[in-house]
Amino acid sequence: MATNIMTGRLRYITFSTDIGWIGMLASAKGLLGTTLPQPSAQEACQLLGNSVNCALWSPRLFDDLMECFNVYFSGHRTTFLDKLDLSRATPFQREVWEITRLIPYGETRSYAWVAEQIKRPKAMRAVGQALSKNPLPIIVPCHRVVASDGKLGGFSGGVEMKRYLLSLEAKANIR
Repeated sequence: MATNIMTGRLRYITFSTDIGWIGMLASAKGLLGTTLPQPSAQEACQLLGNSVNCALWSPRLFDDLMECFNVYFSGHRTTFLDKLDLSRATPFQREVWEITRLIPYGETRSYAWVAEQIKRPKAMRAVGQALSKNPLPIIVPCHRVVASDGKLGGFSGGVEMKRYLLSLEAKANIR
C-alpha cells in the first residue's frame, strides 16, 4: 500500500472481482478491513461500517491489493500485504488472527490447533469467537480454520462461501 498517499484520514474503495464486489478500508497504520465478495458495491461499502462515512475514496491507494484479490479469486496463490491495522482488536483477537495468518494456502487447521498455538488449549470457543470478528477475511484466512472432526464450522460469510474459498485453494494446489 502506498503509504506516502496516506495521512491521518481513513481511505476506502469498493471494486469488482469475478465473484462480486469487495470493499477495503485503511488507516495511516494499514489495512483496517476488507469484505468478502458482495452482490453490489453498496453492500460491500455497508459491510465496511460507519467509518466509511468519514473516509476518503482512494482507488489508487489500493491498486496492489486489488490485484492480489483478483489473482486470488482467479484461483492462483498470492501474497497479501503485511501492513495491517489491528488497533481495533483485543490482544486476544490479534493473537488468534496472527496465528491464523500462518496457515498455509490450501491447508486447514482446527480451532483446537489455533488454541494450542496461542498456549490456551481449552479456548476453542473463544478462538471461534475471535475469528468471527475478523475484519480482514482472506487476508487473515479464517476460512482455513475448521472443526477437529473436519466439519467446516461457522464463517462470517456463510458456510457456502467458506466451502467455495477452500475449494478454490484446493484446486490451485492441484495445478
